[in-house]
Amino acid sequence: PCVSPTWVSPLPPTPCHPIPSQHLGPVHKDKGDIARVLGPFYHSFLDVLEFRDHVYELLNTIDASQCFFDIHVNYDFTKSYLDLVVTYVSLVLLLARTEDRRLLIGMYHCAHEMSHGTSDPSFARLGQMVLEYDHPLKKLMEEFGPHTKAVTSALLSLHFLFARRNQGAEQWRSDQLLSLLSTTGTMLSPASSDTMACEYLSLEVMERWILMGFLVCPGALGSSPQCLELWRLALQGSLYVTLLRDEALQVHKVTEELLGSLKGFGKRVADLKECKEHAVAHSGSLHRGRRAYLRGAVRELEVLLEDQPGLLGPKALFVFMALSFCRDEVSWLVRHAEHVTKTKTPEDFADGHIAELLFLMEQLRSLVRRHVGVLQRYHVQYLARFDALVLSEVIQNLSVCPEEESIILSSFVSSLSALSVKEVDDKEQFDFTPLRLDWFRLQAYTSVAKASLPLGSNHDVGRVMNLIVFHTKLLDSLEDLLAEASDLSDLCFYPRPVEKMFVATMEEPSMLRYSIAFPLLCSHFSRCIHPMCPEEYPHLKAIALGLCNKFLEEMARQASACVMDACAEQHNLSEQLLPKHCASTVSKARNKKTLKQKDRTLTTKRWWPPAVGCGMDKLHLTLAELSLSLNHVPNFTVFEHTVTPAEYLSSHLETRFTKAIVAMAGYSQATQEVARPSEVLVGLSAYMTFIQSLGQFVGLDTGRIIRSVLLQQTQPRDAAGEQTLTTIYTNWYLEALLRQASTGAIILAPALQAFATVPREGEPHFSAAEFSDVSEMRALAELIGPYGMKFLSDNLMWHVGSQVTELKKLVNENMDTLVQLRSSSCKPEQMAALLPRLTSAENVLKRMTIIGEILSFRAMAQQGLREITLSIFELASAAGIPCEVDPALVNVLAGSKTDGSSPEEDYKVACLLLVFVAVSLPLLASDPASIYNTEVDGYNNNIHCLAKAIIHVSAALFTVHNKNIETHLKEFLLLASVSLLQLGQETDKVRARNRDSISLLMQLIVAESSFLTVDMLETCFPYVLLRNAYREVCRENMLSRVPSH
Repeated sequence: PCVSPTWVSPLPPTPCHPIPSQHLGPVHKDKGDIARVLGPFYHSFLDVLEFRDHVYELLNTIDASQCFFDIHVNYDFTKSYLDLVVTYVSLVLLLARTEDRRLLIGMYHCAHEMSHGTSDPSFARLGQMVLEYDHPLKKLMEEFGPHTKAVTSALLSLHFLFARRNQGAEQWRSDQLLSLLSTTGTMLSPASSDTMACEYLSLEVMERWILMGFLVCPGALGSSPQCLELWRLALQGSLYVTLLRDEALQVHKVTEELLGSLKGFGKRVADLKECKEHAVAHSGSLHRGRRAYLRGAVRELEVLLEDQPGLLGPKALFVFMALSFCRDEVSWLVRHAEHVTKTKTPEDFADGHIAELLFLMEQLRSLVRRHVGVLQRYHVQYLARFDALVLSEVIQNLSVCPEEESIILSSFVSSLSALSVKEVDDKEQFDFTPLRLDWFRLQAYTSVAKASLPLGSNHDVGRVMNLIVFHTKLLDSLEDLLAEASDLSDLCFYPRPVEKMFVATMEEPSMLRYSIAFPLLCSHFSRCIHPMCPEEYPHLKAIALGLCNKFLEEMARQASACVMDACAEQHNLSEQLLPKHCASTVSKARNKKTLKQKDRTLTTKRWWPPAVGCGMDKLHLTLAELSLSLNHVPNFTVFEHTVTPAEYLSSHLETRFTKAIVAMAGYSQATQEVARPSEVLVGLSAYMTFIQSLGQFVGLDTGRIIRSVLLQQTQPRDAAGEQTLTTIYTNWYLEALLRQASTGAIILAPALQAFATVPREGEPHFSAAEFSDVSEMRALAELIGPYGMKFLSDNLMWHVGSQVTELKKLVNENMDTLVQLRSSSCKPEQMAALLPRLTSAENVLKRMTIIGEILSFRAMAQQGLREITLSIFELASAAGIPCEVDPALVNVLAGSKTDGSSPEEDYKVACLLLVFVAVSLPLLASDPASIYNTEVDGYNNNIHCLAKAIIHVSAALFTVHNKNIETHLKEFLLLASVSLLQLGQETDKVRARNRDSISLLMQLIVAESSFLTVDMLETCFPYVLLRNAYREVCRENMLSRVPSH
């Protein structure tokens, strides 16, 4: 809000010019906010100014001292000097790239002046600096003119080293670079060099030194053929060099623009164009060949050191050389993949095998960390027994050694000679920082022109000390040495090319096992942070964690997809073995046998691999590679966050397994289609068997995954809030099966222990028995478990409660008549007169029948539950253990009391409800569907469910009111018997057509209840009538099955 466009446009182009007063109004209004927001920017520019002053002073001092530079001798001194030059040049170029730098400085100055009444004392110099660097390279040329000799001498010391390091893969292969097996006889000899640190010095760093050094000192190119050769060689290797992080310099373009504006550099411009053409044409293939060679060479090195870690001692240099070479190639590829947008050879800037190189780097780093003891034991002895003796000999051979230098060098020998293996065994902490700091100071003292001990003429001292410095770092600064050789933290600023490389890796099957290298790469990114820039921490942390999470999510997604695809194939195979497919399978087998007999004349047979097998093999291979990658490390750290790769796969498997189980049910709410529970159980068993078989294969606790998923399926919603098998089957049985049962399309068949569909013409075939028989109920219980069964039961009971509430309303409508009927149980004539006054009697019977259907289904479902150890009553009911009084029904009815009514009134309604049902039973005789069917052991209109409804509802109602259940059921028997006996005197044959079938309800009611006995029934309804009714019903059923002629 502080940098408004209305303020930007009027500001002058330079901060030194005064700003017209008519434009200062908005600035004056918000001067405090402007100063607060722009303060960090302004002070950063001041830091640049102060840094420039110090650089000027230091460079002038070095020139005045006529310092000697040689990367092979005074390595630290020369490297620090070249780093200083390149850092300063990069900073100036970045300053010139800062947009609106004048605006930011000028606006802050105005706000500061308005707030404090005076200008900032550094503003004038800062403004002048910004103006001077409008054309930064020309200004830098002027600044480095006096320093050309020093810069050139430092760069020329790189000539031999850079030419040796900047070679192609063919030369590397010819030299057997990094190979320990090429010279097996010297395998145990220590890998040493006169230029120890130079061996793993980054080639990218040397390129940057050379190109930026000659960019600000172009005059040196004509002074020496070696300078020109070095410059040309560096120009041929890269198109972009790094300034800072992802800021890169298009070196050919910038250099051409600079040299083209200078007189006398026509030949250099021609050389530059030639080098650019060479770089465009050949640099990509050069680096591609290097990467290919490094993959093989570093793999061989890693395998050998993993098998024989003792070789790490003498061959430690090889490890750091390999890490440095790999780091340079990865960095080059990422940098050019980001900045090279138009090219005729895009394959040069993409590599689907880069993951292997990253992986091998991680392996070497891990190997060094694991065997740090080997390195320390070897090199502590090397320092004490070799390096100290060599240094002592070199000191003694010095022609001149002043006292001060002699004391320092002698202290080095003393410190090294005192080392022993015991310090390693006792795990003492080594610290050679003072020694290395003294050596750095000594380099500075002895590199000036008039030094008492000139290092330029005593190269042996420098070479021995460089070797000692490397060995000391192996003892006390191993992590810093690893970072120096293999730090890839700058890739944090190249998320796009890194993501593209990861995608290419995931598309290459042979690279899947190395894909973990990309998440591990994110652990490097914490090295990007700096104590002076704490505000960057959240941003860099978000990038690192975001990339790491994206990589692992994709790896886990592909691995889980392989698992699920393989599970689906196993499911398909198991489904083919279901009984419903046996007829087609037998038919195919018979036809195949017939065809074989006809084709016996054909003698040649060719074998073709089955397509399914090939697909499964591919899935197994992909899964094996990804599992190997995800289980490569148990965990790693990214910005203080511990990341466990295997958990990503576990999470994805849970999610996909849950979705697969729900998909197996195939539930469609629109068509009310669903798979049979037994079929889903078969599919689930196939999935579980395959997942369990992968336990060791994928390195996961598959048992925990399966338990978690199956437990979620017993709940109404899973962890993601999606519907489960419990919800699906609860909805389906309520909305499809029981709803059709209430309409008469489905009947309860006790003989089949299932619901059966009543066949009707013109309607699609649907077999309710296939979803409700004993095996299906058992499968349902296994799928949704006791918790799911309780949820199903609760939903069923809710519907029962709703029906009971409606029944109570009907009782209240007929309250007076029912009271009179109850008191007239011994007066048949009076009862006959009162019955016509009842309204909605058919509705009462229908609702009671629906209750009976629901309770019957619930009882069938509970039979499917296995016996489990649970407490009594509610849990016993949930476990399928029968109870005299259904506790779930009691809970529902207790919560459905009529609002505003007293307990006495509710109790009265309960009593009259039984009266209402009892006196309404004779009405069923007139229904043509009220015929007892001996085949299904029930009625075609499900009225046999009335028995369960009457017994369970009455038991629950009178338990709620704490009344005697047996007494009220006896009263019900009396009223029902009287009502049914009156059918014998009915003259209307239509109303009494199914009297015998209805009479059998009395037997069913007594059989259902544990409170009633046959003796109780005999007192009010003679058993001989039941016997005759059974005989008559069986006779009619037999006659109905005899075909008519």
